[in-house]
Amino acid sequence: MDRSAIIIGGGSSSRFGEDKGVLKLDNKPLLNHVVDAVKGIVSEVIVVTSSKERANLYAKMVSFNVRFVIDICESRGPLVGALTGFEAAQGKYSLLLPFDVPFVSIDVVSLLFELCIGKSAVIPRWPNNQIEPLYAVYHTKQALEAAKKALANNELDMRAMISKMQGVRYISTLVIEQLDPDLRSFFNINTPLDLKKALTMIKLRKH
Repeated sequence: MDRSAIIIGGGSSSRFGEDKGVLKLDNKPLLNHVVDAVKGIVSEVIVVTSSKERANLYAKMVSFNVRFVIDICESRGPLVGALTGFEAAQGKYSLLLPFDVPFVSIDVVSLLFELCIGKSAVIPRWPNNQIEPLYAVYHTKQALEAAKKALANNELDMRAMISKMQGVRYISTLVIEQLDPDLRSFFNINTPLDLKKALTMIKLRKH
């Protein structure tokens, strides 16, 4: 097994006001948009969530064989969720994604996997040097060790993990734009307004 996908789905959705995982976009649960996008190019899909109850709820929605793992320290941020996923993943390389990005590009994800061979991570980076650590591919074992080191130092930011990894490759969003012209891949849904925008984007694509 070479490739895993880890979907971080443990957030409280506080800005949205309800559980975004079950939220429907174009008559399809938000989580399913992400699962369905990646299931064809990975050997396993792992969803990290915050409780057994939420895992059971999500399991009723997804059509693909998804494994759920519980992030017991969800309130400490995405690094703990990532670590939980890396511990569970069996693939040599793991794609990390949030569960609220409905426009995951297979072309972009495939490129990230290809570029990660021989590297510890491939992480998109914007021209202003902002990075996308939650839309990236990692060498699973190296990322797990780096995440453990960061948490041992009580560093909870994804960048703390990345700083402890050797051989990280950054890919410019200007390159990704060649595969995903509008960079829809990075559009995430945090508010009801974002949901409306996403629906408009889907309708435009259908016409």
